[in-house]
Order: sequence, then structure tokens, then C-alpha cells
Amino acid sequence: MADPDELLLDADGRMDGAIQAFERELNGIRTGRAHPSLVETLSVDYYGTPTPLNQLGSINAPESRLITIQVWDRGAVSAIEKAIQASDLGLNPAIDGQTVRLPIPALTEQRRKDLVKLLNNKTEEARVAVRNVRRHAHDELRKAERDGGISKDDIKRHEEELQKLTDDHIATIDAKSKEKEADLLEV
Repeated sequence: MADPDELLLDADGRMDGAIQAFERELNGIRTGRAHPSLVETLSVDYYGTPTPLNQLGSINAPESRLITIQVWDRGAVSAIEKAIQASDLGLNPAIDGQTVRLPIPALTEQRRKDLVKLLNNKTEEARVAVRNVRRHAHDELRKAERDGGISKDDIKRHEEELQKLTDDHIATIDAKSKEKEADLLEV
């Protein structure tokens, strides 16, 4: 039988993991400013193997509207160019030897609205992930109660703690989402 306190600790850790995954998703949503995280996890078909872009070169943002990628292998430049063009980032790479330059155009009003919709979808996915962790932990608590190892009062107390954990994590997700939305709508 699982210890309820350990169940809550595990649920907390998994909810934190959902928030970290959400933060990585947020970094991939483009605002009007250049940031290396925008492209670093972009998958590139490198000699038949999907490889994250940050493993093929060094990525920098020397200006607020420019990302540069210094590619280590000259043979990977065209694959990187294709991956960027195929992505939904809406960026047009300029090749200069082993350097790929990505000028970041200003966001149009329509593109901002589309990105806010995308942000709202990602936010809801993160909330669902946290709720799924809560549901799983709740099922485990009920199972422990059925097995007779825990009293109804203890179950009730642990369920309340679990709900508080869930509410705290969802509030964190909502705060991060609002912050990103303000960034997106900033002209």
C-alpha cells in the first residue's frame, strides 16, 4: 500500500514537471523579440537522424530582432535551413557560409491573435496535465482507503491537500500564461 504522504509528494513533483514542460512550450512561442530558445529545440533531419538544432551549432541573439546560428558542420546548413522553413515559426533564414541568420519580423496584429490562441491551447493542455496527476493521485488514495489502510478522515485531509496542490499549480500556469500573453500583445 502506498503511503498517502508519498503519494502527495509524488503528485507535487509530477505537477512541477507539467509546469516545466509548459515553460518549455512557452519559450517556443515567438514574441516580437529574438531569443535562442525560439529555435534551439527545432528538430533537424541531420543525415537521417532527427537532431535538436542546439546540437548542430551555437545559437545567439546579438540583436533584439536577429538570431544567428553558427553551424559546426558545413553539411548541416541546408538541413537547418529546410527545418526552419518547414517549422511554423514564420521565419526566413539567410545563409552566409556556415552562419544562418534569422531576422525576426515584427508581429502583425493577426499573427499576435493567432499566437494568443496557440498560447491558450498550450495553457489548457498544461492545466489538463496537472488535473490528470490529481486524478491519478486521487485514485491511489481511494484504493488505499478500500484496502483499509487509511481512515476516512485521513483520506479527506489528503484529498484537501491534493486539491490545494492542484489549485496552486494551476494558478502558476495561469500566471505564466498571462505574462506571456502580455508579451505577445506588446507592440
